[in-house]
Amino acid sequence: MPDSRRSRRVRVTAAVLAAGALALSAGCSSGGGHSPARPSASKKPSPSPSPAWNRSPASLAAVGDSITRGFDACTVLADCPEVSWATGSDASVDSLAVRLLGPAAPTRSWNYAKTGARMSDLPAQMGLAAAEHPGLVTVMTGANDACRDDVTAMTPVASFRTQFEQALHTLRAASPTSQVYVASVPDLKRLWSTGRGSPLGKQIWKLGICQSMLADADDLGAAASTRRGEVYERVVAYNEVLRDVCAKDRACRYDGGAVFSYAFTGTQLSPWDWFHPSKDGQAHLAKIAYDRVTAPTP
Repeated sequence: MPDSRRSRRVRVTAAVLAAGALALSAGCSSGGGHSPARPSASKKPSPSPSPAWNRSPASLAAVGDSITRGFDACTVLADCPEVSWATGSDASVDSLAVRLLGPAAPTRSWNYAKTGARMSDLPAQMGLAAAEHPGLVTVMTGANDACRDDVTAMTPVASFRTQFEQALHTLRAASPTSQVYVASVPDLKRLWSTGRGSPLGKQIWKLGICQSMLADADDLGAAASTRRGEVYERVVAYNEVLRDVCAKDRACRYDGGAVFSYAFTGTQLSPWDWFHPSKDGQAHLAKIAYDRVTAPTP
């Protein structure tokens, strides 16, 4: 082959190889072929880490029902907030506020719970608590949603969930950094089983306390047992809601069912109604809450 033709062929081959290399390079940079793909614009960002739980909040607001108001703990059919597990000042109770805040407890804690309150009342209570911008909000409610005149009047689980979600939304809208401690609903069936040994307690129950569970306290027949079983299952469902909704909030701790599982004894129940916690019972609730709030992890 003449030198001129050989030289011309070498130059053409080199040009083809160079063009191929250039095309391959362009394909890699554009994400084609087997090259690493660029991050998609629709890819969700990594979730932000949960904020560190402050085990020593500087203030506390309590919301909930009669238990947090200390109902029947000091006298019959009356509130006694000074023995509240959450905000009480009674030394024998050693409330959560006293344990966390010390001498500052009287001026840095607020009790917005109300006897008779149900979950539907919690959003309004939470609004009052949020206005204080507390470091911690304690929640104990749900017993009155199950304690109705009849099982058919118990709050539906779906409504209970919606109302609790609304309450947390109310708090977050006004006080986004407040931490929340959620106590489980007590085991009402266990309270019935313990309290029905008191003749005085059963007389008080007839005045209208938690009839869905406590009516005809000595009736162990099939219908009464079925009724109490329905109340028990509804409380279990409520606690599942408290757990699930709290888990979706980055600054919320559920007690893991500690209050539900706690076996109140006779001395820890009110000597007047044998259903609400006595001073001793309030003290045990305070300890449960303190242990959960100050634990390194939930």
